[in-house]
Amino acid sequence: MEKGKVSVIVPCYKQAEYLSETLDSVFTQTYQNWECVIVNDGSPDNTEEIAKKYLVKDRRFKYVSQENKGLSSARNTGIANSEGEYILPLDADDKIGSTYLEKAVARFEEVPETKLVYCKAELFGEENGIWDLPPYDYENIIWNNCIFCSALFRRRDFVNIGGYKENMVHGYEDWDLWLTLLQKEDVVYRIEELLFYYRVKEVSMSTKLTRFKQETLVQLCKNHPEVYEPYKDNLLLYRMQLDELYILHDKYKRIRSSHAYRLGKFLLNPFSLFKFKKRE
Repeated sequence: MEKGKVSVIVPCYKQAEYLSETLDSVFTQTYQNWECVIVNDGSPDNTEEIAKKYLVKDRRFKYVSQENKGLSSARNTGIANSEGEYILPLDADDKIGSTYLEKAVARFEEVPETKLVYCKAELFGEENGIWDLPPYDYENIIWNNCIFCSALFRRRDFVNIGGYKENMVHGYEDWDLWLTLLQKEDVVYRIEELLFYYRVKEVSMSTKLTRFKQETLVQLCKNHPEVYEPYKDNLLLYRMQLDELYILHDKYKRIRSSHAYRLGKFLLNPFSLFKFKKRE
């Protein structure tokens, strides 16, 4: 471990088209003591070609490759191949502001009891604007993932908790990590500046209701019985309500795909021209 160094971990799977923007945001950091480990998680695109250009550009970039095992595994692999005192996970389609590392490390040095540092965030891509996440407190993070994945933490803390749980195969692996890492009394600090940029893609906007989400929330509870056991009755009610929501959603999809719905929409559609016709 090298004291003061930040290891930026960039897993990549089918994100090659965005990778250069992400790596450029690391390259332009005002804090110079960093390394960036790019992890090719069995990606079928030209991730390796792009990564190798950055290896030539700056020796602080590193590259490792593995067969596809998922995001949690890729992050664990990247961290295992890094040497920094601090860790920053960064997805291959997101970006960080140029002073993020500098200001995060300064906070750790000024207040050594700090456990986690993050910042304000902004959306870009298919959706733009401030990412209005709920403020952190321990009760909040039990019920809401109010810290995005690109927060800084110490390597020693990560090692002590055993890393990312690889059973979180459909997402929320960062939420699971925070629940493992943080105790109620721990100090979490948010930099009050926009220094993280989260890319919203069309695919992520169209997948709001999936069975995977329910399964992942159930796995989160199984991973943290000490956190959720006191709320088990409420969790059972919540799951029943979620099941009802999925049933209603499935019924809605069936109605929309029915011949009657499509015929009605087709017959009514011409009349919409009158509704929206601009007055001369």
